[in-house]
Amino acid sequence: MRGALLVAGTTSDAGKSALVAGICRWLARRGVKVAPFKAQNMSNNSVVTADGGEIGRAQAMQAHACGLAPSVDFNPVLLKPGSDRSSQVVVRGRVDGTVSARSYQGRKAALLDVVTATLADLRSRFDVVVCEGAGSPAEINLRAGDIANMGLAQAADLPVVVVGDIDRGGVLAHLFGTVAVLDTADQARIAGFVINKFRGDPAILAPGLDQLRALTGRPTLGVVPWAERLWLDAEDSLSAVADGVLGRPAPPHGSQWLRVAVVRLPRISNATDAEALACEPGVAVRYVTEASRLADADLVVLPGSKSTVADLAWLRRTGLAEAVLEHARAGRPVLGICGGYQILGRRIADPHGVEGGDADGLGLLDLEIEFDADKHLGNPTGTAWGEPVQGYEIHHGRVTRSGDRELLVGEGSDAGAVLGTHWHGLLENDGFRRALLHRVAEQAGRTGFVAAPDTSFAAERVAQLDLLGDLVESHLDTHALEHVISHGAPADLPHITSVLACSPR
Repeated sequence: MRGALLVAGTTSDAGKSALVAGICRWLARRGVKVAPFKAQNMSNNSVVTADGGEIGRAQAMQAHACGLAPSVDFNPVLLKPGSDRSSQVVVRGRVDGTVSARSYQGRKAALLDVVTATLADLRSRFDVVVCEGAGSPAEINLRAGDIANMGLAQAADLPVVVVGDIDRGGVLAHLFGTVAVLDTADQARIAGFVINKFRGDPAILAPGLDQLRALTGRPTLGVVPWAERLWLDAEDSLSAVADGVLGRPAPPHGSQWLRVAVVRLPRISNATDAEALACEPGVAVRYVTEASRLADADLVVLPGSKSTVADLAWLRRTGLAEAVLEHARAGRPVLGICGGYQILGRRIADPHGVEGGDADGLGLLDLEIEFDADKHLGNPTGTAWGEPVQGYEIHHGRVTRSGDRELLVGEGSDAGAVLGTHWHGLLENDGFRRALLHRVAEQAGRTGFVAAPDTSFAAERVAQLDLLGDLVESHLDTHALEHVISHGAPADLPHITSVLACSPR
């Protein structure tokens, strides 16, 4: 079996990332040499590859589904929003300037050459490459410079499957409309549909699928049911609803729950750091955006940020900064990760104008930070509280002075109830996480909380990948999907006439 496929979506968060991971897992379990690919991702959730590059976290998850280590080849262009109007551009793992939405359009022609060359190389080395689109292919205002959806499909001769989220409502209209607004050449590449997050009676949906095929000439290749267990490694922090509980917390081993409040910063990055805590029985992890939500928290987590200084100012405007200070003054634990760690210090210096100026931190740690012009990337290993640990670093901030004990050997801060580290992924280390929970429970007075002795975050992640593969195998027409991957979209697909589709680009 050889070929490639592009999975597009009717909207952001329609299920593209999960479907790509599921298809990759299904193929890998059959012995197919498969790789993921996303030409252009926009996300502040990223990881560091073995060669020191930076890619979107979803592509790292998809790589693991294939049995591969993350590589810059899987996500050659990454946009990291620093504000509503500007983003840092990462090309093949390395920062390559900052753009506005308008100025980025002028760079796309050159970037199309980068992504098509990278994809061609992958296809020469793997039997199958499963590509993920970005946003929706129906964004016709962006079609002329598109490098991630139909522009990529045309440049690389890819068949396309469109996935829609039925839980949002209107999925049949979304699927029909996505095809209808495309021009004739782009429509010819849409081979079929997948419906995601279905909770109802399949018999009631079936007539709608029949009508959709009659209207478009394209089959629905599968209806994937809602799966509550799927929540790890969300593509975007927007998937985590503000003030919502993260994951599916299991009952506590002891007599008490431990309550964790993760402050959902406006430019939160690597929000997935909190997921390891949410895997623990008896640990209720909640994203919060207002000060009142911290009142009953046992542990407050300040996560990473793409715009640390701006998010620090937001904390002060909303009253959350004072709530964090009150929490710490009461001797209750606070943990800062990367940007959150920097916020907990005394002073942030920005001599190169990385974030537009200096700022005073919350002063809960005896720590001073300076932003370097270049980003620090790495996959460090070390020891914390006697436990071997590993993580990854993505930050401009450098510690210039620290008066607190080290959290890890040579890194981080331990000021008793207030802890901080630049390392993402530290909480994924099972031994360290259990030690942290024990310490937090003691400091918070939760004497009835008992940390589970056997939670394996790595095993939880593998189980989710296997579940994705199972969903594809059980609920998609895999024979039809395999034919599309190997042979492309059928040549006789009808064109859907619409006013928009007939308009010039």
